[in-house]
Amino acid sequence: MKEEVFFSKGMPHIKKDYPDLYEISVHLNDTCYTGKVLDYKTQKLIAIAVNAAASDDRAIRKQMLSGMKELGIKRDEIIDVLRVVLLTAGKPKFTKAVAILYKLLEDPDLASCI
Repeated sequence: MKEEVFFSKGMPHIKKDYPDLYEISVHLNDTCYTGKVLDYKTQKLIAIAVNAAASDDRAIRKQMLSGMKELGIKRDEIIDVLRVVLLTAGKPKFTKAVAILYKLLEDPDLASCI
């Protein structure tokens, strides 16, 4: 996992008060994001699609943002995975994720991701 980034707002509390549970979370993340067959970038794109299909605004934003910043994921790569969301989860979830993507792309620091 990249830099032990967790998107849950509760994780800082777990890290501080329950380090054993935090370490389990880190280990689970490292076990899931192995890159054994699919590279980390592909796995991140899958995570974007899963969160878009779940219609979780905060998670969609965080996954897209970390993918663009850490891995240089481009707008068109995200749109490709969102096409699958359109087909499998429906237009409202697709358009919500597209809106989040374009809002993120307003940030000048992410101009290279267009």
